[in-house]
Amino acid sequence: MDWFTAPGYWLARLVFQRALAGVYLFAFLGAALQFRALIGAHGMLPVPRYVRHVPFRRAPSLFHLHYSDRFFAGSAWAGAAVAAALAAGAGDLVPLGAAMAMWAVLWLLYLSIVNVGQTWYAFGWESLLLEVGFLAVFLGNARVGPPVLVLWLLRWVVFRVEFGAGLIKMRGDACWRELTCLYFHHETQPMPGPLSWFFHHLPGPLHRVECAANHVTQLFVPVLLFTPQPVASYAAGAVIATQLWLVLSGNFAWLNWLTITLAVSAVDFTGLAGPPPAAASAGAPLWFAVPVCAVTVLVLWLSRRPVENMISRRQVMNRSFDALHLVNTYGAFGTVGRIRDEVVVEGTADRVPREDGDWREYEFKGKPGGLRRMPRQFAPYHLRLDWLMWFAALSPGYAHPWFGQFVERLLAGDRDTLRLIRSNPFPDAPPRYVRARLYRYRFTTWRELRETGAWWHRRPVREYLPPTRLAVDSRAGGAGGGSQAE
Repeated sequence: MDWFTAPGYWLARLVFQRALAGVYLFAFLGAALQFRALIGAHGMLPVPRYVRHVPFRRAPSLFHLHYSDRFFAGSAWAGAAVAAALAAGAGDLVPLGAAMAMWAVLWLLYLSIVNVGQTWYAFGWESLLLEVGFLAVFLGNARVGPPVLVLWLLRWVVFRVEFGAGLIKMRGDACWRELTCLYFHHETQPMPGPLSWFFHHLPGPLHRVECAANHVTQLFVPVLLFTPQPVASYAAGAVIATQLWLVLSGNFAWLNWLTITLAVSAVDFTGLAGPPPAAASAGAPLWFAVPVCAVTVLVLWLSRRPVENMISRRQVMNRSFDALHLVNTYGAFGTVGRIRDEVVVEGTADRVPREDGDWREYEFKGKPGGLRRMPRQFAPYHLRLDWLMWFAALSPGYAHPWFGQFVERLLAGDRDTLRLIRSNPFPDAPPRYVRARLYRYRFTTWRELRETGAWWHRRPVREYLPPTRLAVDSRAGGAGGGSQAE
């Protein structure tokens, strides 16, 4: 079966697998460190309540069989440990079957988390990681050559990520067709990074070049991934360069890094890597080749719905068509906001919540808050609460399932919730009241930055949540017990 493997891609596979394991590591670390406040047994959207109402067939997960915070934490930390081992090269030190099992464990554990994560895990890059992670199970290790079929399937994923995003832009906001979207995007994106202020202030003509280059990279370059080498490598290089530009200009969790990882699998390193190791040139065992062929047929069959979505005038972004997230549709920023609103959450210890009272602001880790605080770099780590706060500012409807629970936990001084934010203005006792106000944010100008040292300017828009307190005052201690905000 000489046709079955491509030994020359041994280095591309090695880099791909190490990088993918690194992405998995960040995903599992985020789950382990954030789950208690978000989806834990006493979280804002508890897993036990969710699995009581959603059947296993709709959301397959180990946590349908058993849930406790300890079991969830053990699963997340186990995933992080296996991911770290694979990133260090453990997959190439064990037999082929054992390496496949390690990748399968990562996929199963993360699938179990995503399928009970609810709105906190409703991001396109969750499905992308699961789809790519599933294919990684069948990519082999150093004891067998990289299977050609899986390498082509990885290119097919890159194509759908890029081409789908390109189509949704051309069909969506007119500013993409007019090449003006980047006049606004760097300022209004969900979580700006440390260089976003500078990207926003690039000259207008350069923003138009950014837009045009984006269209070329997403609508033309992906087709070249299916052409012979070295053209396919050049196309992969263009994708990587574009994604690195996005890494520098914003915080998109691991989306950009995972797309870079995918593109690396299409690069032919033959001229740099030299001849493949002898083991990588060995033929594939039949027990390995059969499931690889079966998975290829399965993926092609499941691809029909994402393809139908891409060619549809009613194209949707980031949709999974099966409960296992095996083949999905992707896309981003079909609409670009022209303004940036932020929900600012404040508390007070005053017995009577006056407008001019002692209101202290809760500072978040990643989302804009303090005007003189330069945006930070967090990606590929995913700050889930900060991202959902961006959606909450777009419409209260996005925040309806969880925002009231968030406020209740601030009023109760819940430690797990407070760990998700940057600073607690009430270190000694929780506030009596919490309120939320909507502000209109914009980046300052060069002159304003020099004169004030502020990266942001803001003005009040309206009340988002009136002063709210617990029905049972829990300031004396505890995490709020069953108290409710009123």
